Amino acid sequence: MAGYNNIKITPPRWLLAELTYACPLQCPYCSNPLDYAKYQSELSTDDWKRVLTEARKMGAVQLGFSGGEPLTRQDLPELVRHARELGYYSNLITSGYGLTEDKIIELKQAGLDHIQVSIQASSQELNDHLAGTSSYFHKKEVAHLVKKHGYPMVLCVVIHRENIHQMPQILAMAEELEADYLELANTQYYGWAHANRDLLLPTQEQFKAAEQIAQAYKEKVAGKMKIYYVVPDFYEDRPKACMNGWGTTFLTIAPDGVALPCHSARDLPGLDCPDVKAFSIEQIWNESKAFNFFRGQDWMQEPCRSCDEKDKDFGGCRCQAYLLTGDMYGADPVCAKSPDHHVIEQAIASAEATAKMTVTEKPLIFRNSKNSRKFSTENS
Repeated sequence: MAGYNNIKITPPRWLLAELTYACPLQCPYCSNPLDYAKYQSELSTDDWKRVLTEARKMGAVQLGFSGGEPLTRQDLPELVRHARELGYYSNLITSGYGLTEDKIIELKQAGLDHIQVSIQASSQELNDHLAGTSSYFHKKEVAHLVKKHGYPMVLCVVIHRENIHQMPQILAMAEELEADYLELANTQYYGWAHANRDLLLPTQEQFKAAEQIAQAYKEKVAGKMKIYYVVPDFYEDRPKACMNGWGTTFLTIAPDGVALPCHSARDLPGLDCPDVKAFSIEQIWNESKAFNFFRGQDWMQEPCRSCDEKDKDFGGCRCQAYLLTGDMYGADPVCAKSPDHHVIEQAIASAEATAKMTVTEKPLIFRNSKNSRKFSTENS
């Protein structure tokens, strides 16, 4: 199948179903849009079933149920059951808040394959502060219940300056919870995390120290627990291969039905992201302007166009390029070859300066509807 510019299109393999933006937590690094309160409508159960069916028919095999908090959708077990009938490998990406033993049993009977639980920190005080909700002990209880009912215990902790000093305690907590997999996901600076970057971005010294602790712990628990350490690309000299290449592997459906090549793509201008209520998944994937926009390499400017690494990183992240420079066609400024790499250096310097302050007048902005409406008004 060829799209724009006669580029051979491969089928989607990974479907991220963002069922809702509703969430009982208020994390200041949430990846949901800053103006999420604008998007009040959610796809119906029947619409989601059609999306799952059409994407599976095209070849999608991995399915993530995400949000917000997907547990707030009362039809989650029904959607899980439909996914099982279609042959997906399904993963629930959850804060764990509101997940009971009865619900775990119901989801397992429906055919859910995998549950990933997030915890904000290793201590109750910091976890509950970052979550904006008293949730620490419930999350730990959920982790034990997930293990009890035969699931691999998959734990995710988003790492940033507020909790990076707890790295030894976070690793010990994962071992206590008998985690089979631990994802130490250094914050990616989009959405709410970008708004809070000066307060969340660790210093290079903090990052290196934490990475050494995590790598050493890998050896200690080898054969018992797998640790995935997701490096913050601000401290890399080459960008990440975002989404394995635009429109090649990943398909995200937002709660209101907008189809996205990545979860942040609706912020890019001029993409005209299609709606699943108006188009089929096949039309969206193969024919839409949005999914063909950065396919291939014809869109690339220098230095990406002549770079011998463009087949590895695809020019980096388009959303990050736009967010940091205003030019979505430019090289991802994370790359040392980018003419805008100084933007990253300035961001690091700003975070370093903030980290040295004993008191800062700039508080964390927590994700909540009040702040979202503020951002929506500012961006209108």
